[in-house]
Amino acid sequence: MRVVFPVKALIVAVLTVLAVSNAWAKHANDPKSVIEGTVNEIIQILEAREDKTKLTEEDRENIRKVVAGHFDYREMSKRSLGKAWKSTSESERKNFTELFRKLLERSYGNRLASFREQRVEFDDAQFKKDKARVKTRVVDVNKEIPVEYRLHQTSTGWQVYDIRIEGVSLVSNFRKDFQEGIRKNKGFEGLVQALEKKVKKLEEKDNA
Repeated sequence: MRVVFPVKALIVAVLTVLAVSNAWAKHANDPKSVIEGTVNEIIQILEAREDKTKLTEEDRENIRKVVAGHFDYREMSKRSLGKAWKSTSESERKNFTELFRKLLERSYGNRLASFREQRVEFDDAQFKKDKARVKTRVVDVNKEIPVEYRLHQTSTGWQVYDIRIEGVSLVSNFRKDFQEGIRKNKGFEGLVQALEKKVKKLEEKDNA
């Protein structure tokens, strides 16, 4: 016996599913869900590797897709560059932001290669106006590493603008390095050239 559903009933059912999906999507965009979902997806990629000692270019690309939209690289670049950001053009800012993303992926991202079935615990988000922080812990057999994600509310949802590993700010570290780089290389353009060389060396080392 074949059951035939009225067209009106099917439309109502579809609209109901869409409404529930949209409600879930909005709820999933709270800071804790953003961090938990992103971290867990990255862990799945790391656990699926055949060679657990390194990251392949395919691994990097898959992680890049997971992170996209959840990390505000422009804001991270702006905060890391500090006062020098104000004197740059829009094209320079776009170029620097892309360079910063590559540097972050190659320097900090490479640490992911050493992931070996550690467990990550997530605390509830703490809010302050349009900003939030989510404290997590990477739990290993012999130690526990605190990692805190700082997020701000954007037009597309909550995005990370800084990460603190064992209390040390990633943005602050880069700011110190960039200020020193500007001084040593006699300005912003010299810093960019130095960073481009550094990223190229990191890429060559990873692909060796």
